[in-house]
Amino acid sequence: MISDYLEAMLEADTVEETWRLHTKRMAAYGFDRLLYAYTRFKHNSTMADPVDSLILSNHAPAYAEGFVNEGHYLNGPMLRWSLENDGACSWSWLKDMALEKTFTEGERKAMEYNRKMGVLAGYSIGFKSDSVRTRGGIGLTAKPDMSQDEVDAVWAKDGREIMMMNNVMHLKITSLPYSSARRNLTNRQREVLEWVGDGKTMQDIATIMGLTAATVEKHLRLAREALDVETTAQAVLKASFQDQIFVLGA
Repeated sequence: MISDYLEAMLEADTVEETWRLHTKRMAAYGFDRLLYAYTRFKHNSTMADPVDSLILSNHAPAYAEGFVNEGHYLNGPMLRWSLENDGACSWSWLKDMALEKTFTEGERKAMEYNRKMGVLAGYSIGFKSDSVRTRGGIGLTAKPDMSQDEVDAVWAKDGREIMMMNNVMHLKITSLPYSSARRNLTNRQREVLEWVGDGKTMQDIATIMGLTAATVEKHLRLAREALDVETTAQAVLKASFQDQIFVLGA
């Protein structure tokens, strides 16, 4: 029952537990492999660097690693759809694109990779966002023995519930802390970013911390390098999103 799913989601207190509950529930509809991506650092029409994204998958490790490491996530038309649209989309439209030969070279390679790995039928969902920098999407891959027509029949019957569950999962995950591949800031780097975030000037920070302005700038430069950003404002934002500043006991 959907009420059981919702209750379990409300009680989940980690990303891992939330993902486990969701993958199990989606498998009941025939979607046995999921790939979810979420970022707060989207650039124009492309996904952010995977290092700055939360990527969850219950595909075989070889598929997920290849999809990201070989760059197919940049060209896969299913993912692109979720970056540019809200709501759900059947993968049936890919057949029309193939017949019309409108795939780019990158899209063609991504589609060939999916076919080789048994990712053939399914649905994409793009989640609504209130920021141009924030974006989330999920690909629901059906069991290998299901055709796209069979998947579409499942969606016609249960699509409303499936959409509701995926939206709940997305909202839950984005409310929970998560760790990603990152370079941790030093205590000094955290402190100077916290003072910048509080609106202090360079000279203010130097006085408060008993340092020279040049030393403060050095810590800010190293923080920008660690976070792979260009400006101090971007560093404050990214460190805040990563829960590296304004954290008790940091």
